[in-house]
Amino acid sequence: MYKKLMLSMFMAIFLVACGQGVIEESNEDATNAVDVEKSQTEAEDSQEEKEAEDTSDEQSETTDNQSSQENDTNTTNQVDNLEELQVHYIDVGQADATLLQYGENTILFDAGDWRGNEVVNYLQSQGITRLDLVIGSHPDADHIGQLADVVNTFSVTEVWLSGNDSTSDTFQRGLEAVLSSGANYHEPRTGEEFDIGAMNLKVLYPSSITGASNEESISVLFTYGNVTFLFTGDADSNAEIRMMNSGFSVDADILHLGHHGSSTSSDPAFVKAVSPEVAIYSAGAGNSYGHPHREIVSLIQESGIELYGTDVHGTIIVTTDGKDYSIKTNKDGTITPKSTESNNSNSSSSNNSNPSSNSDSNKDTSNNQSNGSCVNINTASYEEVQQIKHIGPERAQDLIDLRPYNSVEDLDRIKGIGPARIKDILAQGVACTN
Repeated sequence: MYKKLMLSMFMAIFLVACGQGVIEESNEDATNAVDVEKSQTEAEDSQEEKEAEDTSDEQSETTDNQSSQENDTNTTNQVDNLEELQVHYIDVGQADATLLQYGENTILFDAGDWRGNEVVNYLQSQGITRLDLVIGSHPDADHIGQLADVVNTFSVTEVWLSGNDSTSDTFQRGLEAVLSSGANYHEPRTGEEFDIGAMNLKVLYPSSITGASNEESISVLFTYGNVTFLFTGDADSNAEIRMMNSGFSVDADILHLGHHGSSTSSDPAFVKAVSPEVAIYSAGAGNSYGHPHREIVSLIQESGIELYGTDVHGTIIVTTDGKDYSIKTNKDGTITPKSTESNNSNSSSSNNSNPSSNSDSNKDTSNNQSNGSCVNINTASYEEVQQIKHIGPERAQDLIDLRPYNSVEDLDRIKGIGPARIKDILAQGVACTN
């Protein structure tokens, strides 16, 4: 009995011990199994995350590509959907006026000569009743001459002037008309940018003004789709160089030559920077300034640039859809370099043009010429006095406003005419007082 009991107890202890070993071993196996499963799960999770990241990257790249393609498509659609733009370089004689017309938008750059009414008549012939913007590049009477008539005839939203002024009646009338019209008024400066409908306007000049009205003409780059137009008023070569150095692109498809094709503008470096396919100038047929000057005509033609001028071709119209453009002229003609820079049709101009002559002898000659062989500064017309050296459209008006004169030297009362220019005028031998 005792032996059986001891044997039973021994077997129980043995079985418990074996059971604990089995449990511990089983627990260890379970722990190992959990670790393996955890490791496998982590590996699977890592793989899934990597696949998710790859998918995300692919989706992001696809989205970027789609976005880029959409942007390209939108840009293409914007150009494809542009309404036709017509740029009218209006024949206004020895003056400037250009109409940009697209859809319901209209812009006028300069307003012709004060003695005419061509600008208003032309705009009306094109069905214009309102103008979004009128730009007077500078105060000269051959650029803002019909500004008052334009503002008084049409509904004008905004007017830009350079900020330089003039004492001429033409400028004063124009400014008064603008101020009383209710149109917005602005003096643009380098770097300013505006959108009018589908047209982008970037102001290239001036950055400030000093009273040099011609040189500080408002200069604007017009961009319509992929086609660009550059206008610089009467800005000279120094202003052109400043535009090039401003950090803004001056590249344009069509360049309106500065100062009617004068050699004071269209610096070769500037023309190269603009790299236009077409150049257009505004000038009067047989004008007394010899515009366009022969060296500018040669520069443009030798650069392989198509050249058009209102003196030869009449009104010139450029039509574009924002991608391509075509040019139509009112008249056929060929532009050839003139034999000299100035018009020598006035015999009195050539007879006394020797720069080596002293000013006293020139003074006597000029003041004793008869009315038939000189330009009488007390009686000559606005156009006739412009035959006198250094007397442009604005100074011509000032000359008339300041009459009478006792001598040619009295012309120094005109703003911008100093001793050196009086000497040039006397040397020319055109001006007289009797």
